[in-house]
Amino acid sequence: MRSFVLITLAAACSALFAGSALAQDYALVDRLADKVVQKYTYASCQDLADERRHRPTGDRAEMEEHAIRVMRNNPQMRREFIERVAAPIANRLFECGFIP
Repeated sequence: MRSFVLITLAAACSALFAGSALAQDYALVDRLADKVVQKYTYASCQDLADERRHRPTGDRAEMEEHAIRVMRNNPQMRREFIERVAAPIANRLFECGFIP
């Protein structure tokens, strides 16, 4: 009986920590997706066109590379991010005439 309780407690703690890590991961996705959607919502078409011509440098480039690496290694996180940003980005690109 005691070993059953210990195993159950260990499993519950493990699930709690895994859930906490997952919540932190999705908090990152929340912040990143909100930032991307906000950028595409409020940037002018000219700003978006200029940005497409000039690749980011410095800290911004490093942060983008890190985010891409994390999402390549975590398909579930990548799927969540894409589901949140795809429609707003596609709509804005369509409005600006960047996609037919």
